[in-house]
Amino acid sequence: MTFSIFEGQEPSQIVFQFKADPPAVTFELTGETDDIFKIQPDGLLYYVKALDRETRATHNLQIAALDAQGATVEGPVPITIEVKDINDNRPTFLQSKYEGSVRQNSRPGSQELDPTKNPSYNLVVSVKDMGGQNENSFSDTASVDILVKENIWKAPDPVEVVENSTDTHPIKITQVRWNEAGAKYFLLDRENLPVFPFSIDHEGDIYVTQPLDREQKDSYVFYAVAKDENDKILALPVEIRVNVKDVNDNPPACPSPVTIFEVQENEGLGSSIGIFTAYDMDEKNTVNSVLKYQIVHQDPQIPTDGLFLIEEYEGKFQLARQSLKKQDSPQYNLTVEVSDKDFKTLCFVQINVIDINDQIPIFEKSDYGSLTVPEDIAVGTTILTIQATDADEPFTGSSKILYRIIEGDSEGRLEVDTDPQTNAGYVKIKEPLDFETAPISTIVFKAENPEPLVAGITYNESSLASLELIVTDVNEAPVFSQPVFEAEVSEDVETGTKVGNVTAWDPEGLKVSYSLLGDTRHWLTINSATGEIFSAARLDRETEKVYRVQVVATEEGGSSLSSRSSFHLTLTDVNDNPPRLAKEYTGLFFCHPLTTLGSLVFEATDDDQKPFRGHQFTFALGSTSFEKDWEISKINGTHARLTTKHTNFEERVHRVLIRINDGGQPPMEATVPLPVTFCSCVENSCFQPAGHQDGMPTVGMAVGILLTTFLVIGIILACVFIRIKKDKSKNGVENAQASEVQHLRS
Repeated sequence: MTFSIFEGQEPSQIVFQFKADPPAVTFELTGETDDIFKIQPDGLLYYVKALDRETRATHNLQIAALDAQGATVEGPVPITIEVKDINDNRPTFLQSKYEGSVRQNSRPGSQELDPTKNPSYNLVVSVKDMGGQNENSFSDTASVDILVKENIWKAPDPVEVVENSTDTHPIKITQVRWNEAGAKYFLLDRENLPVFPFSIDHEGDIYVTQPLDREQKDSYVFYAVAKDENDKILALPVEIRVNVKDVNDNPPACPSPVTIFEVQENEGLGSSIGIFTAYDMDEKNTVNSVLKYQIVHQDPQIPTDGLFLIEEYEGKFQLARQSLKKQDSPQYNLTVEVSDKDFKTLCFVQINVIDINDQIPIFEKSDYGSLTVPEDIAVGTTILTIQATDADEPFTGSSKILYRIIEGDSEGRLEVDTDPQTNAGYVKIKEPLDFETAPISTIVFKAENPEPLVAGITYNESSLASLELIVTDVNEAPVFSQPVFEAEVSEDVETGTKVGNVTAWDPEGLKVSYSLLGDTRHWLTINSATGEIFSAARLDRETEKVYRVQVVATEEGGSSLSSRSSFHLTLTDVNDNPPRLAKEYTGLFFCHPLTTLGSLVFEATDDDQKPFRGHQFTFALGSTSFEKDWEISKINGTHARLTTKHTNFEERVHRVLIRINDGGQPPMEATVPLPVTFCSCVENSCFQPAGHQDGMPTVGMAVGILLTTFLVIGIILACVFIRIKKDKSKNGVENAQASEVQHLRS
């Protein structure tokens, strides 16, 4: 037994009253009593002094029941006294005064520490027990003196290093220091440079180890790390920044081997031709990268030198003397000197004088007469070639001709392609022609340039030409209103129900009759006059979800031309298929004899769509005769479990009838056999002698068949032997008779 007693309670408190049956007349207390715990002869356990948990937290006692002679009748029984703590001791500091130090720029708490403002702090620290949440808690205080020391582990100011220095390397550029001696220093390259051009020594001095190139990299950022003798990082790394100072060590560079500009002839003085921009690898916006431009040569100098001007610092090219004429020179080559404060570079500029579009295209003839074509002429056929010419520079946007039909073809039946070499226009059939809608059309062509005409020049009648297009009638086949007709109907509609409708018309206005092709299942019939389609037999979605046939429209009279369209009938499902097993279960077996109850899982399905099937089958045994041997339980909407009720099954194939209901509207139900084999097993596999299969003879039957076979063979052999013996006897008699006749003849 275990008892819990708070320390410090008044003595002479009763703990428990023990009882014992005769012949026990008294009790004995032993163990860690510490002269505190006593027991009276009547079994009353009590303590005579206040308990102290800090002296002993647990008292382990034993109590025994004694008879009149002092012999143990029962026990000893172990008794545990747990002394529960009360708050009777105050917390105390190990010393009355503490001293410590902290570095400047340590991780901040309530404020940053600065030794120049507050070099030291004197704190009074209080400790309370009971979490300080109780008015009866005890407390103690101590004094803490904290000295604030300067933190010299800090990032140095950014360093500037002149590029391409010829001084002897390595060169000290800055330094870092840990607060105490003995630290080890390392540099950390966060950029993973192929070559890291810096190092640090054991004193914390940082060096650049090789000349730097600002054009390759203009700044570096890395970190210095301080570690103790155990390679433990002493503080966060400090950042080192190095900027590379530029010197003028790069000459100006041309933007390309030859810079090409274009200018139209007749441009006015001061017209902008283009901006020429060279570049310098030296630092931007410094004196090292300021560039100046000057034209030093013009070729040819026709009609005069100095035709062009370039702004000294912006590089803007302008016409300086007069407008240009292409007949003077189609091209000018200029040499431009580009310079910075120390270097000069020659660059080359080519200025092409381009023709302006001041000539309109002119047709070689304005009237192309009449042209007759049949309405069934093939799309893509070229029916006419038209030609216009342009006096502007050949093979430019000013002389290229595009033909456009501006009248007579609002339906977009024609198009005109231009030969890029000859500017000839080929008029082609773009869309089928139709005699019934446009038998005669006056087509007007317009010849234009892709480039806009210059001011003051406009297109006129010389850029227009006409053609009278005559379309002759051709007997055409009927035309369906759409290439594919679609309809949807439930699969259980009655025979004779209208399921769809098709429409067609004859371009010549003849009547149209309809018929079906490809109705292989004979499910449909069509009204030859109206195009209405009806069901002609029972439809079945499970046989064909979308029934596709062709509809033929034939004109009545004339040449009896016909055309075809498609009719697609989508059958929607109804619940008309009974459930079945999801597969043929031929391998379900239990090892015979059955030692424990067994079970197996099977799955059901049906051929309806999921909205009807719903995967919610219910399962039951197909007959009450199976209930003494089997029980069935549903696992989910498609699976069930068949379980044996006992172990006394005959070794054979048992066909268990399962009734499955699909719960549809209306519900469909089926009773299906599930074959379960009880057989001898070898290594957990069903062992069946040859021939011992479902529907085949057992071993006893096989032996009976074999004996019967032997009996039949014996009877056949006996008959054969008897027949042979009879034949031999007959032959003997005949031989004897022949001998006797021969003898008489003799």
